[in-house]
Amino acid sequence: MRIGSLALVLLVVIAGVAISLNDRAEQTSPGPQDGARQSSPGPIVNAGGATFPVENPTFETLMDRQYKAVFELRAPASSPALRNQTLNTMARYLNMHARAGVLRENLRVAGVVHGGASLELLTDEHYQAAHGVDNPNKELIAEIIAGGGQVILCGQTASIRGISADQLLPGVQLALSAMTAMTVLQQDGYEVILW
Repeated sequence: MRIGSLALVLLVVIAGVAISLNDRAEQTSPGPQDGARQSSPGPIVNAGGATFPVENPTFETLMDRQYKAVFELRAPASSPALRNQTLNTMARYLNMHARAGVLRENLRVAGVVHGGASLELLTDEHYQAAHGVDNPNKELIAEIIAGGGQVILCGQTASIRGISADQLLPGVQLALSAMTAMTVLQQDGYEVILW
């Protein structure tokens, strides 16, 4: 691997850690202090995905574009009682663009799920059997799907973990594999967001 490639990989990892820490702070932050602006969820997803308005940005958000993003969900939340931060980031993507004026029909988001994050797509009955608590992701997933998003489970992960389609939350799709879903979504114009 060349030095430039190593530097890019390191940059992506550092950015991912920073985003994860920011998302975690969103769930545990005590609130605004000393006149700090407050984030809020909505208008598409109200169960999470809080964002801040940005007044007069110098990098323009073009309103005549389609914003299509795909996120990979591999790691579960740090605790079964917490939401998956990448699902929250998907909600943020929808909310911040809608709040900025992008039309809802021009917003698309997809989450391709595999590995340990797969259990976060289970109904309460099956999540409780695995973790002893209700699935904290269910409202977030339902609102992402209702807002035009997709949540897609890797069929290979489902098979190896013994997850059947009837154990999944409503609207969650089952693909042949995560690799297949990522390939098809990118061919359909979705851009991969690397955190």
